[in-house]
Amino acid sequence: MSSTTSCTDPSVRADYHALFSAAQDAAECLNKKQKNQLATWTVMAVVANDLFTDDSFVFSKTAGQVRDAIADLPVATKDDDMEEAASLNDKAMTSDENSEREETHSGAEAEENKGESDPFGLDALIPSTVKKDEKGKGKKDTPDKARKGEEEESKRFLKDQRVALITCLEIAARRYKTPWCQTVIDILVKHAVDHVGRFTSCQRDAIHKLWASIREQLTRRKQGKSVNGKLDVNGFEWLQQKYAGEKISIRHSVGGSGDRRASQWLG
Repeated sequence: MSSTTSCTDPSVRADYHALFSAAQDAAECLNKKQKNQLATWTVMAVVANDLFTDDSFVFSKTAGQVRDAIADLPVATKDDDMEEAASLNDKAMTSDENSEREETHSGAEAEENKGESDPFGLDALIPSTVKKDEKGKGKKDTPDKARKGEEEESKRFLKDQRVALITCLEIAARRYKTPWCQTVIDILVKHAVDHVGRFTSCQRDAIHKLWASIREQLTRRKQGKSVNGKLDVNGFEWLQQKYAGEKISIRHSVGGSGDRRASQWLG
């Protein structure tokens, strides 16, 4: 899943779906960490891609799976929000550092002096935790350390699950212009709002914005308008309008073109 092409990209969507659907058969051969990773990837490669279906039954069933997955999430804590904020801050700082590094790289002398000790500029990219781990090589894991590792893995899995489910909500919302998807999407996004406390701060904001957009489109539907603001006319209403001003002759309804051949045949 480290490919630059998203697994929901139309060009690879079917391949990812088939691959991870087949991978479920080998899930029992994996350890807990690997199972968690497979579960997250499956949400992205199978569940999310099923939301692109043209089958109303599959779409409804998949939306139900997303609702169940959301309901199974634990309530987000302040620690989760703080970790999210720290992660976003780290990404911003890393982005700034990369920009500065690129600018510095254009200065020849500065890079040449730096090159003797760190020719490839890798020191800045190595997290300090890695260096600490290297000091501890050869030492046996203590029960406390193993327990801490399990806690970290659980947090990582939960974080990935939330991100995957947010992706599913966004994909579903983009299908709102498809009439038969609308009611299912209304229920799905409303369910996410009802369980918004199970997501982190930024994700809660995204869900509320999504719900605001859905409510706006729902209001247009109740006013008889489509999601683009135009009056929405279904097939039956269109036929009513088409034939409202038509004068249909009994003879024409019997004979194909009003030439009285059918009435003559009937005597």
